[in-house]
Amino acid sequence: MEAAITVFVLLFLLAVVLGVYATVKAVGAAKRSVDRGITQARRTVEDHTLRAKSLVQTGPVGELAQLRLRLRTSMRATQDALHAGADEDESLKESVALFERLSAHGFELDGELRRLESEPDRATLAEHLPALRERTERITRSAEALRWATRDRARRFADDDLDSLSAQIDVEAGALRHWTETEPAAAPPPWPEAPPADAPSTRQTWPDPSAQETAEDHARPAISPPAASPVYPWQKKARPESTT
Repeated sequence: MEAAITVFVLLFLLAVVLGVYATVKAVGAAKRSVDRGITQARRTVEDHTLRAKSLVQTGPVGELAQLRLRLRTSMRATQDALHAGADEDESLKESVALFERLSAHGFELDGELRRLESEPDRATLAEHLPALRERTERITRSAEALRWATRDRARRFADDDLDSLSAQIDVEAGALRHWTETEPAAAPPPWPEAPPADAPSTRQTWPDPSAQETAEDHARPAISPPAASPVYPWQKKARPESTT
């Protein structure tokens, strides 16, 4: 009895632990989903703000907004391309590591550009713009090189797979069309040699009806014997003549 109670208590504790673990995992997943949604919303709002500043404001502040927008757009596109390709291509892991190092420089530059947006000294800001523009160009150029190399690699793999698939389909289509085996046609029998002129002809010919009638006519006697006279019932049979 005590053993049964002990087993029941252990099962109950195991169920409680599993329930708590599942609850924690669900809460963590929900929290991460909410965080991703908040981050995505904040990033979307910031991108729209930068786009509006680049169109409305002029001078150094407007150019800073353009540099930030270009940097963020290029880095995000490269990140999406690398992460999408790394799930299917193991060789892209090194490219992802290089992009993470490049992202560190990109985040640093983005933070510096964001702080310079509130700089009141426009003249000093204009002096720093060429260097900021060059850094942005270098980072975005490197990101674009990784992005286009990843896309070219994926397209090349897709083309190779399509070529292989097309070749297999051509072979299968050819096999489906040959549903019967073609046999060589039998050679026609040779024509018999012409017999000599004096040899009797053995060639089979269709009989000539007129010739048959002529032969029968020749076989029939010229004068037919008279038909026997009919015998009537009232006639008596002829008796043989007596020799006495």
